[in-house]
Parts: sequence; C-alpha cells; structure tokens
Amino acid sequence: MNPLPRRVSIVEVGPRDGLQNEKAVIATADKIAFVDRLSAAGHAAIEVSAFVSPTRVPQMADASDVFAGISRRPGVRYTALVPNQAGLDRAMAAGVSEIAIFAAASETFSRRNINQSIDQSLATYATVCTAAAAGGIRVRAYLSTCFGCPFEGPVAPERVAAVAGRLLALGAFEVAVSDTIGVAHPGQVPVVLDAVAREVPLNQLALHFHDTRGTALANVLAGLDYGVTTFDSSAGGLGGCPFAPGAAGNLATEDLVYMLDGLGIQTGISLAGLVESSRFIESRLDHPLPSRYLQAARGGGAPGLLSLAGTGY
Repeated sequence: MNPLPRRVSIVEVGPRDGLQNEKAVIATADKIAFVDRLSAAGHAAIEVSAFVSPTRVPQMADASDVFAGISRRPGVRYTALVPNQAGLDRAMAAGVSEIAIFAAASETFSRRNINQSIDQSLATYATVCTAAAAGGIRVRAYLSTCFGCPFEGPVAPERVAAVAGRLLALGAFEVAVSDTIGVAHPGQVPVVLDAVAREVPLNQLALHFHDTRGTALANVLAGLDYGVTTFDSSAGGLGGCPFAPGAAGNLATEDLVYMLDGLGIQTGISLAGLVESSRFIESRLDHPLPSRYLQAARGGGAPGLLSLAGTGY
C-alpha cells in the first residue's frame, strides 16, 4: 500500500448536486444559510448552485440570488455548474470565479442528461472554457458514468480516459472521475485510475462517489491508496441525479470526514459544524438525510465522538 496523505481536499457539493434533486422547495434564504454554515464549518471548496435551465432543474432557478446572498470567506472557493455559454454569462454576472462543466463517458447518458453527444458536449465546452479563461475564471470538469452507465452498463476504462484527457485539453484544472449511479467497487477503482492517469496527472484528478450500494467509503480508501487526494462529498448524503435512474445520494461528508479523522488525515473541516449544517438543511426537507454519522449523532450515539474529532484534525 502507498503511504496515506497527510491532508485531503474535500469539494462540498451538497448545495448544488445535493439539493438539485429534492422535491421540497428550498427557500433562497435557506440555501444561503446552508452555504454560510458549510463555510463556517471549515470547507475550502463549496459548489453553491448551477446556472442551468430552470425548466429542467427548478431547484437551481435562484442561482444568482444565492450567490448574491452568501458571505464569501477569504480562501474559500465558491463554484457553480454551467452547461453552456448562456450559463457562463449568468455565472460571470453573479461574480463566480470558478465553474464546473460536466461531460459523460457514455453516449446514451450524455444524450439523456444534456441532449448532446459526447463530441457535441465537448465542442460546447470548448467555447465555454475559452470564454472562462478570457474572464479569469477557473474551470473544473466532472466526468459522469466512469464506473458504469444506467443505460449502457459497464463503461470501458479506456473510454473514460479518452474523455478525461479531452476535458483536460480544453483547459480544466481538475477532472472529477464520477460514479454517477454508485456501482463502483474498490477492485474497480484502481483499474479505472490506471487508465485515466495515463491521460490526466494524478494531482489533477478527483473522485466523486455515490453510495447506492454502500461502497463509497471503501472506494475512497482505494483512491487514497492510489494517491488521489481530492474527493467530492455532500453534507448529510444529500443528492442523486434526476437523469440517472437508481442513483442514491452522494457520499456523505460527515461519514468521509469521520473516516479521514480516524486515519489521521487532515481536512480542515469541523465535524460538529458539519453536523449542524446538515441538521439545518434537513429541517427544510421532507425526509431524513442518510448520512450514517448524522444518524448516530441524531440518536445520541455520537457526542463523545464529536468531542474527540470536532476540530476536523
């Protein structure tokens, strides 16, 4: 096994990837308060919203208002998802300094998700990346269905690597290799990374896992052993994809931070502050959040653990 890193970067995707699929209407003020709580908990990167069609993703219709209302802390990256030039224009008007684009490794998912082929989507993103660079905006890239597609089944690692390399060539500073429907397992992670790392340097790779089959934390361990040091997660385990049947919530940030704390890996995130953030947004939903750590805290099983790990170090 490779030595574990001393520090890991966590990209918090709860306010965007987490909330986008919620049926309950979340007030703009509550989204702002949620982001501010996550900032106070020590997050250094938060995906705040998405400048996408409000018809397709109504929960993100107030993206500009959310960005206008949040308290931006020095050193914290506040990012937004954009699908095209129109989305970029809205993001720039809102003062966003980092955006994310999203492609897929499977043709069917690409067409179902954004109504474009992979090649068409990359042509669109080429324009977006050029304009973003001209405006001094950094671009992160998500690559969906890297471990399996809900429509096509298994996806060849070589195809994942090819699209990841093309995203990097467009100007993305980082590619988040994503398990959109939660089918990845620890034996698969190094196989996919072996292929992708031939196209994208390891320090420009992140991993984005869903916990549909309960393997997300095991997959993180496989990624850590490989040398990956950036992981996406969602407060409380919020999330899912409205265009990916069967996709459960993202890896819960509490569960991830608890595991990393136990391994002696620094994140800079306070578990106590994170739990408070998740409890806040949970009170605005119509269902409990799935995070195991949050459930333990809710049931009285975590106070001692919180006192041990509450600093996030």
